[in-house]
Amino acid sequence: MNSLQELYVDELKDLYDAENQIIKALPKMIDAASSEELQNALTEHLEVTREQAKRIEQIFQNMGEKLKAEKCKGMEGVIKEGAEILSEDMDENVKDAAIISAAQRVEHYEMAGYGTVRTWANLLGESEAEELLQETLDEEKEADEKLNQLAEQINVQAEAGADEEEEPEVRPSSQQRRPKKSSSRSRRAA
Repeated sequence: MNSLQELYVDELKDLYDAENQIIKALPKMIDAASSEELQNALTEHLEVTREQAKRIEQIFQNMGEKLKAEKCKGMEGVIKEGAEILSEDMDENVKDAAIISAAQRVEHYEMAGYGTVRTWANLLGESEAEELLQETLDEEKEADEKLNQLAEQINVQAEAGADEEEEPEVRPSSQQRRPKKSSSRSRRAA
């Protein structure tokens, strides 16, 4: 690549593939989630993700460029990790917490990509594309915030469920883990 324009177009193709990978992965996450609020949030974001892919298509139409997705290996890895979580046998609240974690990794990856291409669109004078990319970036941040809010409740439920099912593990405090240095006072008292 010899120009920022070429890099910008390449990165948009990568993000387009990432969106399409997410569109395929989200239904599995929705099915695996037990929390109705989490299912609803993921379902809502699935619809938003479809619109985000259409925005990239619109950007390519406006540029007069042909859109051919370029395999996004980064998103492929993030989604693969999430899929591994779905296949594990675990408490439903713990699984919901894991799904949120996987979904937030996706959101953070997207925020990094969209923040970058939005900046490049600005530098390249692509003001309409910049607006569309900012809209998507705002939606990704909103989805991340919603997942944060859900996590506050679901993580507590996951921890509470673990406490009920298992014998409480005695964890030494940080002071108990490290042997105390004996002082002259403690030797005299002994």
